[in-house]
Amino acid sequence: MAERRDIVALYGVPEKVEHCTRCVVSNQRPRITFDQDGVCSACLYADYKQNVVDWDSRLEELAALCDRYRHDDGSYDVVVPCSGGKDGGRVAWMLKHQFGMHPLTVTWSPHVYSDVGWRNLQSFIASGFDHILLTPDGQIHRRLTRIAFEEMGDPFQPFIFGQYSAPFRVAAQNGVRLVFYGEDGEVEYGGSMESADRPNLPWDRFVEHRFSGIHVERFLSAGITEKDIKRYTLSDQELSRIQDNGISQYFMSYFIKWTPQENYYAAVNNFGFEANEFGRSEGTYSKYASLDDKLDGFHYYLAYIKFGIGRATSDAAHEVRDGHISREEAVALVRKYDGEFPKRYFEDFLEYCDMGEDRFWEVVDSWRGLHLWDKIDGEWKLQQKVQ
Repeated sequence: MAERRDIVALYGVPEKVEHCTRCVVSNQRPRITFDQDGVCSACLYADYKQNVVDWDSRLEELAALCDRYRHDDGSYDVVVPCSGGKDGGRVAWMLKHQFGMHPLTVTWSPHVYSDVGWRNLQSFIASGFDHILLTPDGQIHRRLTRIAFEEMGDPFQPFIFGQYSAPFRVAAQNGVRLVFYGEDGEVEYGGSMESADRPNLPWDRFVEHRFSGIHVERFLSAGITEKDIKRYTLSDQELSRIQDNGISQYFMSYFIKWTPQENYYAAVNNFGFEANEFGRSEGTYSKYASLDDKLDGFHYYLAYIKFGIGRATSDAAHEVRDGHISREEAVALVRKYDGEFPKRYFEDFLEYCDMGEDRFWEVVDSWRGLHLWDKIDGEWKLQQKVQ
């Protein structure tokens, strides 16, 4: 039997569930805060973007930054993590076509490419970008994925590690001193507001957020060796070398008003990006985000199990903040789609993790926060849904 996890203790979330009075996210999202009126930090940051930030001035900052790092000889001067999706694709396109940079784009491979994800990557490259695809050892990646699912309640943790380590390693190998990501999720989606006025995370915070030692230790305690996980993380020596070489990372969301829907339109127009071939993605109503990997639905599903916050909640909350839908519309969408099981690729997930269905559900149930879920007539029910 899988050990029951104490979600409150593990993540420091409140036992009493409260939902933002403006959007639909709850206080179960780790590190999110609410003000005295019950408004979440992500909504407050959206207000800040709308009413305080001078975006023309921010674009001038971006232009000055590019001037500082641009190579006149046409050699690579910026690394952009990009899978061919709407967000990284827009970042790379802007840097190349609006600011005259020479980007080298980098993809840390999905677990199992979806057809549309592979087509989007090829369309992006064909539109005029140099690109490196890094594909980790398949056997090790499968083992890490299963361990992450069982021990961390998130099968995407190995992918997240690789996604944040590979671009810096590529930058160091190619003499590039600038790495450009899309959005700063800490402020965009509800987390610490310490970096609201900073274009990047300080290195100590970057390491804390991306390469927390406790995650690495969990892999090691499960039989993975330091050699096996070397490609997924940056060692202290590598981090020191990256800093000594003056490599810096920035978030495009500091310089432009970050709007996922606008990124989608730009990606369609600039490099022929395709939306989900099946219509909406399972677990939500949207069709243009996180399409690359057949297994990505299980990352969102486990978030719903642990925190009661699924894919539809994340999408709808952002669209309320962007002014695209009302809170009432968001509530209806969440209640209709949130927590939908990603059945389309369930067999792919089980095969990839070398796991039977009984074991899968045993692990899932071990990650249910008991302050969130009740079992009624043999079926799990979320205690408090957004109203």
